Amino acid sequence: MSAPASFEDAMDEAAIVAEAEKALVDIATIKAEIGKVIYGQEAVVEQALLAILSSGHALLVGVPGLAKTKLVTTLGTVLGLDSRRVQFTPDLMPPDILGSEVMDQDAEGRRSFRFIRGPIFTQLLMADEINRASPRTQSALLQAMQEYHVTVAGQRNDLPQPFHVLATQNPLEQEGTYPLPEAQLDRFLLQIDVPYPELEAERQILLETTGVSERTAEPVITTERLMEIQRLIRQMPVSEKVVDAILDLVRSARPGHGNEMTDKNVAWGPGPRAGQALMLVTRARALYEGRLAPSVDDVMASAEAVLQHRMALTFAARAEGMSVKQVIAGLTEQ
Repeated sequence: MSAPASFEDAMDEAAIVAEAEKALVDIATIKAEIGKVIYGQEAVVEQALLAILSSGHALLVGVPGLAKTKLVTTLGTVLGLDSRRVQFTPDLMPPDILGSEVMDQDAEGRRSFRFIRGPIFTQLLMADEINRASPRTQSALLQAMQEYHVTVAGQRNDLPQPFHVLATQNPLEQEGTYPLPEAQLDRFLLQIDVPYPELEAERQILLETTGVSERTAEPVITTERLMEIQRLIRQMPVSEKVVDAILDLVRSARPGHGNEMTDKNVAWGPGPRAGQALMLVTRARALYEGRLAPSVDDVMASAEAVLQHRMALTFAARAEGMSVKQVIAGLTEQ
């Protein structure tokens, strides 16, 4: 009875290899198409793509003018996703995002409620400057990001598949910003820090974007193909060594679990969702790099983006000038 099972396993493995090779071609085409519009910022593009390939949401953090909005718009076009954009402002209310019920009256005078869907009913929602809205409005995204449906007037309304939120955020030191609640931050698979461009990339930006015409991206894959790649990533094998590395890293980032540096500097650490995120992102990164199985190096490379928004430092650590990134770097070295 064991022979058929082994043959079936071999077939499954061969099928995964064949699908992975097809996905590698698609990913290379996607990267090339994005590169026509977004200059430099290879690490930012990679992490944003990893978030979507992992079926997750991403938070892009950086000062205004670094093409965060343009990157999200380009991703929607290239990946064939129906996308909408919401500009978060202090006066934005939850119904502006989720939708609301209105009363209709027919020709005979009968009245009934009709639900008008908000912009959240899309495949790629761009929440622009999410931390400019009040915490109440920010929290309107919580249920949608985790459960992929929203409840309005007691009725469940399912969101389209796939559903991704790519939110942009200004640094909290800027005027007129509100910190995101910890529960909402945990819903983001990755926090992507967007730095200033390198000299050559900025030179290219100046030359390419100030002429008569500007390059635009074209669709490369369909929504159905994207979902196939997302399913493939969840089927990729993960070795026990990689699983142990993920568990060791996530647990060592929690106070009270025996790590001296964490106990001294961290007020609260990542929960199990961080481990789930690392499992998905390491698989996606391996495929992105052209490999069929993730390694411990993928775990270390993904650690900062997965963990930094899921940890908070003690007051004493902040007073000493310590940063979450320094703590994570120390943990990965250990």
